[in-house]
Amino acid sequence: MGVEHDSTFRSIWADLRGVAFSQGWIDAGGVNTRYLHAGGKDKPALIFLHGVGGHAEAYVRNLKAHSSHFSTWSIDMIGHGWSDLSDVDLEIRHYIDHLLHFMDAAGIKKASLSGESLGGWVAARFAIDHPDRIERLVLNTAGGSQADPAVMERIKALSMRAATDPSWEFIKARLEWLMADESKVYDDLVATRQAMYSRPGMEQAMRHNMILQDMEVRQRNILRPEDYGRIKAPTLVIWTSDDPTANVAEGRRIASMIPGALFTVMENCGHWPQFEDTALFDAMHVDFLLGKPVENARPVA
Repeated sequence: MGVEHDSTFRSIWADLRGVAFSQGWIDAGGVNTRYLHAGGKDKPALIFLHGVGGHAEAYVRNLKAHSSHFSTWSIDMIGHGWSDLSDVDLEIRHYIDHLLHFMDAAGIKKASLSGESLGGWVAARFAIDHPDRIERLVLNTAGGSQADPAVMERIKALSMRAATDPSWEFIKARLEWLMADESKVYDDLVATRQAMYSRPGMEQAMRHNMILQDMEVRQRNILRPEDYGRIKAPTLVIWTSDDPTANVAEGRRIASMIPGALFTVMENCGHWPQFEDTALFDAMHVDFLLGKPVENARPVA
């Protein structure tokens, strides 16, 4: 008699089936920093960077495919997840400093960086300021190129509501905002973020995380054409058909400012394409990082 499996069951543990991974904390310049890691440390390093209010589980579905080729890290950036919370407003330079300290503490001389939203903003700035520490760059629905007051206010309102009252309803709403298909927000993901947002001090820490949604602060951190033009690392810009922060034209504009950058659009995805269409994301992403041709990715004319 065969064993029946519930194909509708979804959880972080289910996403990690068959993956040899570790979870740990490392002192990154005085910031106790949590990470997920998969793959041999003798392989080239790859670091995934999540968005504002996010955490390492943003890439939980991507560890397996990448660990075959890379020493793959997904970290909780300063002020996020289970890493130390911040008692100061976090601008891009603070995230850059934290990433540098993490790399030094982990013994990573050079890494490919793949960032989503805020993580893409940080990754791009890192590539500009520290070209000697980066191999390849992936900007995934990346922030930092524009200042849309409506989008900024929406991000801040949803995030602060969830951090002030980490009820199931508010945490779920914050996660659903990321997805083109809201049904992909499974209960275990909500519970994971709810536990993080229930940490003592998270409400005040979230205020520090949200400072980049302030127009004056954003303008002094924003990436301008001359900044993107300084990126020397091979770059892939991934955008989506249903991104809630900006349309495809903005993604194409970012790619057009980076010398030699490739650009592609993932259909029927929102702000977390690596989670919503993992198979396609992994296939393109791994090919790019290995220096292979990427299907449907082209330079912007």
